[in-house]
Amino acid sequence: MPLSRFEVVDLSALPQDLRDRITAIADKSGFVPNVFLGLAHRPAELRAFLDYHDALMERPDGLTKAERELVVVATSGANGCTYCVVAHGAILRIRAKDPHLADKVATNPWAVDLSPRHRAIVDLALTLALEPATLTDDDLAAARAAGLTDDEVWDTGAITALFAMSNRLAHLMALDPNPEFYLMGRTPRS
Repeated sequence: MPLSRFEVVDLSALPQDLRDRITAIADKSGFVPNVFLGLAHRPAELRAFLDYHDALMERPDGLTKAERELVVVATSGANGCTYCVVAHGAILRIRAKDPHLADKVATNPWAVDLSPRHRAIVDLALTLALEPATLTDDDLAAARAAGLTDDEVWDTGAITALFAMSNRLAHLMALDPNPEFYLMGRTPRS
């Protein structure tokens, strides 16, 4: 099965800055995530995606790294994005140190037993992902009442928005998850 419905560029054909960024990710994970190969045929867009991804997902403050992945998995599941559910589910399992959380959140985020803070994060993210026009001040007040700061509310919204785009691009490409993602966070790393 092809990696993407669109041209896939060999990493050696990418500008050096993108090769360096993707190589650093591959060195850490042990493989090149397919999303980078799928987006690589449009280097400027890949660079912009990576820049915005890193600005949101690698911030030193705001939501924890596990909470950021919680947003990605909940909204990607709601958007039916297999690639992002599998890839970010793996990261959530590792960051939350919970081998079951990602599967529960991806398949039925409304029924998962979460702390009040995590419930508020997931509920806000799902409203923005599925019914953004229904978002009200009451939704933001509920998130704040659960302990989220304005910065964390913004994190939730911005991550939801970025991954709405990412989910749709993965659908457009028919992007298949790397096999390595399926066991990450479930079995000890060798």
